[in-house]
Amino acid sequence: MPRTDMEHTQWFALQVRSQHEKAVASTLRDKGYEEFLPVCQIKRRWSDRMKRIEVPLFPGYVFCRFDVEKRLAILVTSGVRFIVGVAKIPTPIDNSEILALQSIVKSGLPAEPWPFLKIGQRVRIEQGSLEGIEGILLTPKSSSRLVVSVTLLQRSVAVEIDREWVTPISSYTQHRPPVPSYSLTSRAGSFSLKP
Repeated sequence: MPRTDMEHTQWFALQVRSQHEKAVASTLRDKGYEEFLPVCQIKRRWSDRMKRIEVPLFPGYVFCRFDVEKRLAILVTSGVRFIVGVAKIPTPIDNSEILALQSIVKSGLPAEPWPFLKIGQRVRIEQGSLEGIEGILLTPKSSSRLVVSVTLLQRSVAVEIDREWVTPISSYTQHRPPVPSYSLTSRAGSFSLKP
């Protein structure tokens, strides 16, 4: 895909055949598309030992950036079932949701799939490798977790963070200047504070 077409592209979620996420991502990359397959490490018990393996954070999905008007090359990719959308119309993923997920992957912090959350207090990460990200903050017994959601898929990812990094959005906006328009302020990465 020519780089000059990048301004007409958006991120979409592709539903792919089970356990074909890595193959689809590799094929799309070979075709010249920008793809994103967030993964995490989990422990699996084999017959004689425990082994750490890499699995997709969103099983059955691969994210890809492309021009929806030129989607045929995506749809004919082996392993791709369809482009996720509403009423059979492909629906783009909010760019800030992808940026939040990419920040989590780049941070190297332990992340895992998490139930999708719709409610909760929004917070903003003020320091550390996820600085600037907004989302839902969960506080289990011994650690804090930041939950970043992909609204279209109704799926979320949780990553462990230091609770001291977090500022609630309501107090953030009252005591600090407004967030610049280029920062992550969309539905993606909504954070909620849970006792």
